[in-house]
Amino acid sequence: MPIQDIIAKIAKGPKVSKDLTWEESKQAIKALIEGAATPAQVGAFLIAMRFKSESVTELAAMAAAARQYVPPLAVSRDAALVDIPSYAGKQDTFHALIAASIVAASAGATVLMHGYDGVPGRPGSAGVLKALGIPIDFEPRMATEELNRKGFAYLDIGLYHPPVYRFLEMRQELGVRNVFHPIARLLNPARAASQVVGLSHPPHFEKTVEALRMLGCPRGLVIRGVEGDPELSLSAVTRVLELRNERIAPLGVAPKDFGVPSGSTREMAGFPPAQRDKEADLLRRILQNKTQGGPRDWVLMNAAMVLYAAGKSESLAAGYLMARSAIEEGAAARKLDDLVQEPVAAAKV
Repeated sequence: MPIQDIIAKIAKGPKVSKDLTWEESKQAIKALIEGAATPAQVGAFLIAMRFKSESVTELAAMAAAARQYVPPLAVSRDAALVDIPSYAGKQDTFHALIAASIVAASAGATVLMHGYDGVPGRPGSAGVLKALGIPIDFEPRMATEELNRKGFAYLDIGLYHPPVYRFLEMRQELGVRNVFHPIARLLNPARAASQVVGLSHPPHFEKTVEALRMLGCPRGLVIRGVEGDPELSLSAVTRVLELRNERIAPLGVAPKDFGVPSGSTREMAGFPPAQRDKEADLLRRILQNKTQGGPRDWVLMNAAMVLYAAGKSESLAAGYLMARSAIEEGAAARKLDDLVQEPVAAAKV
């Protein structure tokens, strides 16, 4: 189907626009990524899809099509690998997920975090990782080496999938998100058996877990996370949908499930963009077991969630105990030291 016919199908207006089929969705992504669509057609498609809203089939098919343009990372099959997309950026809270992922890696999980640091006014994970001394500019081969040897790596979407990055950047030009934002969250660069996806856009909550199931994901957690990242809240009950062996179960996760008191939003408060070093220092002190209280509890809750997703613990509560031991016994601090050392692949050159 020509791209103009695809646009006509989704852009007829309320009550008459129709969803694309699986094959039509893949054709649309092919036309956009390969440059067969004109700039006018690209803009028309993205805005029409924004107004219509993506169906489950469209989300899954477009993610599957985008995946075909780049090879997956060859991570060891023995790794307890978790895919964690981080694309939302932060305004009000610190990046607890970064410290949580390092804690989880120190306790046996393997974590691939991939993201994008270009959302206006919302600094992403990359800047904080850089302030910690953790590399953020790995090519896919080097990211694979780091994962296989150290259990954690960050992969910039621009270095892994330049076409998707290009369409994410169009948010600056169009003024609104487009279909490539949820696609990026579903890319799963290493084809991990477990995916932890965060979002804040309510219409995508159920759709995302259904799309994961359609894509054949064995295990997934879709989280109405803090500021759109896959983070459980310290101050409220977090809605979670768990996908496991094709079955979907709703969960309501609260601090009491980990045996910790509910905190306040003040204890989750972040830092201005110019103070990333201060945020990095907070995360460093948590990992080195030099601070107690709400911020540490928040990191431990999310580390428990990653360990649970990785299959390293049978429950969130058991994962919390593992995460706490990793910090108290020094494993988390050692993992941080390991990650800021010279990258494995670079050392071979």
